[in-house]
Amino acid sequence: MKNPIYFLFLFLAMACSSPNQHENEMTYRFLLGSYTETENQGIDLLEFNPTQNRFTVKTVATGIKNPSFVIATKSGNLIYAVEETAGDEGGKVWVFERNENEDKLTPLYSVPSQGNHPCHLALSPDERFLIVSNYSGGNFTVFKILENGQLEQKQVIQHTGGSINPERQEGAHVHSATFDPSGNYLLVADLGKDVVATYRFDAALEQPIEHLVDKQMTAGDGPRHLTFSPDGRQVFVVQELTAVVEVFDFQEGILTSRQRLDLTPPNFEGNVGAAEIRISTDGQHLYASNRGDANTLSVFTKNENGDFSVTEHIPSGGIMPRNFNLTQDGKYLIAVHQKSHDIVVFERDQQTGKLSSTPWSIQAHQPVYLFALESLSGVSQDSED
Repeated sequence: MKNPIYFLFLFLAMACSSPNQHENEMTYRFLLGSYTETENQGIDLLEFNPTQNRFTVKTVATGIKNPSFVIATKSGNLIYAVEETAGDEGGKVWVFERNENEDKLTPLYSVPSQGNHPCHLALSPDERFLIVSNYSGGNFTVFKILENGQLEQKQVIQHTGGSINPERQEGAHVHSATFDPSGNYLLVADLGKDVVATYRFDAALEQPIEHLVDKQMTAGDGPRHLTFSPDGRQVFVVQELTAVVEVFDFQEGILTSRQRLDLTPPNFEGNVGAAEIRISTDGQHLYASNRGDANTLSVFTKNENGDFSVTEHIPSGGIMPRNFNLTQDGKYLIAVHQKSHDIVVFERDQQTGKLSSTPWSIQAHQPVYLFALESLSGVSQDSED
């Protein structure tokens, strides 16, 4: 019979190599978009490892002006970023190559966005098309991604019209374009004309985009960003100018309003500016940010009847929470603040959705967008406890 000490050492060895320890060593990585003032600023890489108490920001691409929105392919090998500027052919779209073993992005080329101040990018689910939303141009551009990585312009869709806010809605302002999970529809949020427009998308056609219907928002809402429920049956629109999240049922391209959720408590007074909307991967919790005088994050929880109710409105930890994102495992929420030049981490209760402050924060120059890359341990973006 083996010595009992042998079994003790065996048990300890198994415990030390358990999956839980591997999970605790998780390093979360995000691409960070920003507004720039010098040539040394640009796209950053944020890394966060709570176990090691490590929270870092490092610039990985310079020489690009105002890369305010940046995304990556699923493999993480190609990076797309806007250059939020204006010119004869609008701003620019940049393509970078990323080597995971190097702390830098290699610029491959850039193309005109065909509209001033591009502010949003969307890849089709099959990653064969890229949609660029041009805010001041009031349009969006459809690019086909060729085998060599080049972008071939296929369409420019121009919006016209405005709404009731003379300062922000004097004309069309396309703020984002989002594919539904099937890739058959593209929803375009136009802040200027108070519309979410639905387009059919057919990759086999020479001009893949075809207008289906406009869904009129409440006058003065200013739709900014939207996201789909995991099953694709609901759409959540953050209305920038009224600080409302509107819940829509979605069927065959048609939006039907179901619920409006305020991002401020009833007694709030001051300016607002709703910015970002996210949903947990289980579809149970909605999150939205609100700028202006509010500077808050709002949490909403799904009820048994399918509606959402407010869970909490909490301070975002800085000034002007333009964007935020959840870690891939759903344990943390990271918020970036454009005006206070900082990034803060909240711990997330995955049962209730509630957020708790943590000691982790870091300075960064005008951070405005976070795109989640896969963690160093290889957990996919679609997994959540």
